[in-house]
Amino acid sequence: MLTSIAIILLLGLLVGWIFSKFRLPSLLGMIVVGIILSPYALDLIDESILMISGDLRQIALVIILTRAGLSLDISDLKKVGRPAVLMCFLPACVEIVGTVVLAPILLKVSVLEAAIIGSVIAAVSPAVVVPRMIRLIDEGYGKNKSIPQLILAGASVDDVFVIVVFTAFTALASTGKMSVSSFIQIPISIVLGIILGSGVGILLVIFFKKNHMRDSVKILIILSISFLFLEVENRLKGSIPISGLLAIMSMGIMLKQKYDVLASRLSAKYNKLWIGAEVFLFVLVGTTVDLKYVKSAGIFAVLLIIGALLFRMSGVALSLVKTDLSKKERLFCMLAYTPKATVQAAIGAIPLSMGLDCGNIVVTVAVLSILITAPFGAICVDNLYKRLLEK
Repeated sequence: MLTSIAIILLLGLLVGWIFSKFRLPSLLGMIVVGIILSPYALDLIDESILMISGDLRQIALVIILTRAGLSLDISDLKKVGRPAVLMCFLPACVEIVGTVVLAPILLKVSVLEAAIIGSVIAAVSPAVVVPRMIRLIDEGYGKNKSIPQLILAGASVDDVFVIVVFTAFTALASTGKMSVSSFIQIPISIVLGIILGSGVGILLVIFFKKNHMRDSVKILIILSISFLFLEVENRLKGSIPISGLLAIMSMGIMLKQKYDVLASRLSAKYNKLWIGAEVFLFVLVGTTVDLKYVKSAGIFAVLLIIGALLFRMSGVALSLVKTDLSKKERLFCMLAYTPKATVQAAIGAIPLSMGLDCGNIVVTVAVLSILITAPFGAICVDNLYKRLLEK
């Protein structure tokens, strides 16, 4: 295991650095390392690491979402208003509808199978989007109209919405029944996640103000509570829907609101944690990519992903109707909302493991969506934000 960890870190950092020198996102280099080291290629990663890769990816997500919360000023988000709410679900809905229209034509699948494919590829990747929006906030780009904050909040809720929809569609495919309650769970899980995270955040502010301790200890406490949020979500699944990831982000937001000085210090430390977490996240995402599925997919799967992206971008445009954003700023929001990675890696293989007929094609499209959209979105944001946004 230790050898695998060393290989992941050293190669991930090296290849990521090489890609950055060619003005490509370092995450693309890390994904390539994962593909090369995966069981489907050179098979150089210890099986024990692969068995816990899902947990390791979740830890990386916890780190970046906490960092997002610590950077997100809720007053900025209030100024955005209606578009912030629409960005949480409208682009994903439009993309799923687009996939339902295109997939039966391009891939010869049923409407339900197309809906499953759409719900897998519709989730935006917070691991790609969040660090970039945090950088924009730090550099001051788009802040006057709260554009990074809008994308930050939308990308976090978008995942919760899409995963619940995916669960409902796969349940319908396997049992023939779709429960209305599964859709009712979406707003409940969002609200309960925000309430839980905000409540714990307030308690932490009181505790930290009364008890002096090193910031490193505070980070350990916050990380431990974040892991417990995810465990609460898992334990209550099926009875009380609650979003652990939203609870984590809400806790960070409350720390920012009530104890801004501490939030700034902790945010800087989380930045350092992200350096290592990012390598693990994207290398392990790469290990889920089986290139034989990509070979068999053909041009039609690629066309589906491109078509679905166009639908998603139109969904973002609809969310921004009647806002004071310029054409350039709207274009930036549309491009920033395209990257897919973590959710597709997490749920792409579930239909296959459930024995659904569409399992192989779902995995294929999920893999291709990572390979196409993660670098596309990252490159667009990294190279265009200075041209499209005001500082």
